[in-house]
Amino acid sequence: MQQDARTENVILVRFGEIALKKQNRGEFERRLVHNMKNVLPQGAKVRRESGRMYVTAVGNEEELLSRLRRVFGIVSLSPALRVPVDDERIAAAALQVAEAAAGESDGEFTFKIEARRADKTYHRTSPDINQWLGAHVLRNVPGLSVDLHEPDLRLQAEIRPDGAYLMGRVVQGPGGLPVGSSGRALALLSGGIDSPVAAWYMMKRGLKMEAVHFHTPPFTGPRAQKKAEDLAARLAPSNDGMVLHLFHFTSLQEKISRNCPERLSLSVMRRTMLRAAERLAQHRGIGALVTGESLGQVASQTLENLIVTNASVDMPVLRPLVGLDKDEVVQRARSIETYDISIRPHEDCCTLFVPAHPKTRPSLPEVLRAEDNAALNFPENPEEMFMSLEFDARGDLRHNGADPRR
Repeated sequence: MQQDARTENVILVRFGEIALKKQNRGEFERRLVHNMKNVLPQGAKVRRESGRMYVTAVGNEEELLSRLRRVFGIVSLSPALRVPVDDERIAAAALQVAEAAAGESDGEFTFKIEARRADKTYHRTSPDINQWLGAHVLRNVPGLSVDLHEPDLRLQAEIRPDGAYLMGRVVQGPGGLPVGSSGRALALLSGGIDSPVAAWYMMKRGLKMEAVHFHTPPFTGPRAQKKAEDLAARLAPSNDGMVLHLFHFTSLQEKISRNCPERLSLSVMRRTMLRAAERLAQHRGIGALVTGESLGQVASQTLENLIVTNASVDMPVLRPLVGLDKDEVVQRARSIETYDISIRPHEDCCTLFVPAHPKTRPSLPEVLRAEDNAALNFPENPEEMFMSLEFDARGDLRHNGADPRR
């Protein structure tokens, strides 16, 4: 069927938690619009109206949906046909959606109309729209039947003051709050499964994340660092971009290995990493650290070890995975597409330097004595400790002066 000149293809964006923010709602919506535009092609338009947002953009629809479904704050998305509030055009658009869905089916196809009349001046009520459009589609699309309980197609019709929207798909978004609406935090990003998932969970609560990766050449090779870079790039579209800081940890790691009792070396290493991350965070005006630790999962994550580790910094340390088991973390890693990167066989320094029998219940005084023996000193200028890479909101590396590989 030929599309009417006044028919427009849009993507309807639904959001949930933002609507509860009352007087701050406008700021949350503006942040969400900003983040959406950053992942969309140049020239895309995002319009806000009456509890909905609408995206108009030129490009492959599936690619647009793929980009938007990573943006926190979005509950769901629907490709829609927008037409004037006119019975003839609404009926034609409903047929177009139904025919497209039925054309992808090999056999019998069921449908249901779900109407919502947001514009109360429209002459039909929601039940009337359901009956009218249902009968119209049933008469004009061969092979369809009605199923009010489990239909193959839920054809949604929203009648709004600015137009009528006809939709046949709902694509789930991640929900949560728009990134940047809750402040900034720094994630300790290893090459493992847990830390990118922890960063993702804090992004979902509106934190704008940066990441720091500790690498120890020649003990860890370039492919271990590449894992961290690829994880940062994968997280970037959900984070409105990502800055990854690379810390050359070799000299500190060698001091720890030489001068600390083996059973305490893991505790000292974790404390040293947190202190380095805190200095970087303070330098960049970041208010909290994020780690992928889960209580009791490994020897360094006993309650006693977490207490000793926390004592090394004054900054809050957020641990969103603390109550999750490994299966739950793996499931989330698969869903956010970081799992396949994390399981590449290139180990990070946290894995390589774990002692055979780490102490699971260290005391703070004995760990402090071990640190004194190691003489662990940082440079005066935090910028001397790190090199940085910056990824844009599409996950592409920005080649600028911050890229140490240039």
